[in-house]
Amino acid sequence: MKEKIELNGEAVNLRKQFGEDSNSPIDIFSLIYNNDDLTIVFYPMSSQLSGICIRDGNNKIIGVNSTSTYGRQRFTIAHELYHLFFHEEFKSIACFTDLEMNKDPKEKEADMFASYFLAPYEALSYFIKVKLGKEKQELNIEDVVKIEQNFGISRQAILWRLVNDGYLSPTKADTMKTGIIVSARKLGYDDELYTPTPEDKQYATFGKYIKLAEKLKNNDAISHGKYEEILLNGFRSDIVYGFELDEEEVYD
Repeated sequence: MKEKIELNGEAVNLRKQFGEDSNSPIDIFSLIYNNDDLTIVFYPMSSQLSGICIRDGNNKIIGVNSTSTYGRQRFTIAHELYHLFFHEEFKSIACFTDLEMNKDPKEKEADMFASYFLAPYEALSYFIKVKLGKEKQELNIEDVVKIEQNFGISRQAILWRLVNDGYLSPTKADTMKTGIIVSARKLGYDDELYTPTPEDKQYATFGKYIKLAEKLKNNDAISHGKYEEILLNGFRSDIVYGFELDEEEVYD
């Protein structure tokens, strides 16, 4: 298994390839949507699965369990990026939710890479030491909430990282695994990071798949009916039928 320093370096380098620096919190959804080679599919999966990834030639597909929390979805995407960009010779991989289970070395590497991609080592260290004014083993629940909110990481993922990096003991981390939403609300945060995608939006496809469908239609390579079929297969009935927005658009 790769060393942490190597995985952190790979995470920072991939951030740079995507035009991101190594210190700022990252909008991973926007990053994926703007990448011409990636398709992302949101789909309800078993609670044991966080996501899947598929690579077939130039086609790279990330499947995300839309019943997982927003913070965990961000971690899942970063995890799958490791498989797609650094894991050779695979066609499809299913990835499990539990970060503490005994996993294949490649899965462990992908978990650690995902953590570093969302919160590079130096960025996390700076935030804890400078922004919070804390040293290792001094963090409390309020500090943990501020860290996960700043970097957009789920409670399970951030506790796992903080224990791995020596900022928390396993025993103290165990006391922070419940009351998650309440602990955030008490500090003035909303609960978006800790909740799943609303049920009416749990099926959706974005990225290359949609762009290719549009390109084929515009080039008259497929009929309008086939174009609509492709979109419906990608759970994009909103494009086909032009569903009204929940709220009126505002140009400001």
